[in-house]
Amino acid sequence: MKDIILDIDKCVGCGACAVACMDQNDTLIDGNAGAPNRRICRAETGAFPEARIRYASISCMHCADPACVVGCPTGALTKDKATGAVVANPNLCIGCHSCALACPFGVPRYDVDDKITKCDKCWVRTQCGLLPACVKVCQTGALQYVEVDVLQAEKEERKYQRLLQG
Repeated sequence: MKDIILDIDKCVGCGACAVACMDQNDTLIDGNAGAPNRRICRAETGAFPEARIRYASISCMHCADPACVVGCPTGALTKDKATGAVVANPNLCIGCHSCALACPFGVPRYDVDDKITKCDKCWVRTQCGLLPACVKVCQTGALQYVEVDVLQAEKEERKYQRLLQG
């Protein structure tokens, strides 16, 4: 199973990933309705002369046990076991916003018709062997689409390196 990961040290906040997501999903920025499924967050830390700005490209976490799926009374949200993606079916959505209330990350968004819209890891693209749109346009390599077991091995290696360095 593959997942989209972010290397926060490489993200420059350009927003290309959010635009690619909007293009892929045919959404417009219209207040809260039709908001993109991927957003750029900005954090300012420190004070002059040590001030720093960091960016993070964020979208759905595709949780192992997603509260949004449990909170949806109609089954409009499901967890795809093969890909790990939490996928929305707007045809089943009644616009009750229960999934948004259940999600601790505030991920579910609604289109202009008040139907659920959210990141699905570009399910259609990846089923055709293509990269998710956000990953494809990321010029700095901050977003990558990798095997989860490879990612876990890299995390373990970094943890051991930190222990060895003291």
